[in-house]
Amino acid sequence: MLPALPAFPRRSLLAAGLLGGCLPAAALPPQTLRFPRDHGAHPGFRTEWWYVTGHATSGGREFGFQVTFFRSRVDGTQGMQSGFAARQLVFAHAAVTDVQGRKLLHDQRIAREGFDVAVAATNDTQLKLRDWSLVRGDAGYQARIRAQDFALDLEFAPTQPVLLQGRQGLSRKGPQDKQASYYYSQPQLRTRGTLTLRGQPLRVQGTAWLDHEWSEELLHPEAVGWDWIGMNFADGSALTAFRLRRRDGSTLWDGGSFRTAGGSLYTASRGETEFSPQRFWKSPASQATYPVEWIVRTPADFYTVKAVTDNQELDSRNSTGAIYWEGLSDLYDSNGRKVARGYLEMTGYASPLRM
Repeated sequence: MLPALPAFPRRSLLAAGLLGGCLPAAALPPQTLRFPRDHGAHPGFRTEWWYVTGHATSGGREFGFQVTFFRSRVDGTQGMQSGFAARQLVFAHAAVTDVQGRKLLHDQRIAREGFDVAVAATNDTQLKLRDWSLVRGDAGYQARIRAQDFALDLEFAPTQPVLLQGRQGLSRKGPQDKQASYYYSQPQLRTRGTLTLRGQPLRVQGTAWLDHEWSEELLHPEAVGWDWIGMNFADGSALTAFRLRRRDGSTLWDGGSFRTAGGSLYTASRGETEFSPQRFWKSPASQATYPVEWIVRTPADFYTVKAVTDNQELDSRNSTGAIYWEGLSDLYDSNGRKVARGYLEMTGYASPLRM
């Protein structure tokens, strides 16, 4: 999740001040997700995000990358008629992990929707925030990001069907029915394009993962944050695992899924996923301490998750309002073999998340 608001866990921060005056959320009903419509925005819901993470190589160099767009409904302005009213806010985060340089570069954007400055189309994935964009077409997705220290011009081609998380796309995030989201993933996206670092363009190729999630409410009052992984296996399988965390570090809710390369999907029930921290790193910037190595028990196997580099903390206080850790990580099976690479996200360590 990340972060902005949330997905199962995930990206859902969207600072509390932007969400003032909201009515209590009701339980989300099961519904059939329909595409391409549900690739687009759902402005009737309080929060939404599209999240692409992946890894790529250029020659002998390795990189991780993240592109996230968030949409937040501002309840207090919904009745205003002015075209300048901020009915919807659009946020975006982008980051590149330079593995050999052991450095994270990141940037962020925020604007009200409208006037062709910020766009979140409803018919398909068509997201724009000034000179940043994420668009879906017949061949897949394209991300174009022009940040201060880097640029991304990447194409993501699906190689597998959409993966519906939870119960046919309705993903539970807490002990109450209303703590849920509509949520699907597209793992194993074949990636190619150009990554530019400080003016130097590099042709890259690799594998990415896309999540899209929308909801009215995600965080239980006891939850301070979440831990989440999305992992693309070398054999084509895909693993999601997450937990929502209380202030004392205990698990409030957990879940995830595992889809084999052949397409068999197992959705974890509550209690089947456990996160156990093994090694910690303290951020010199925020002073927050993050577990950068985990043992994660899932119905598929016991896995070890290791950050490729420790310092992958993002400060998004100028947009979604939070400091969180999100970065490229490797996955090892119970025999110690590296079987997958993907992203680990940890929120609520610098300070509790507030929706």
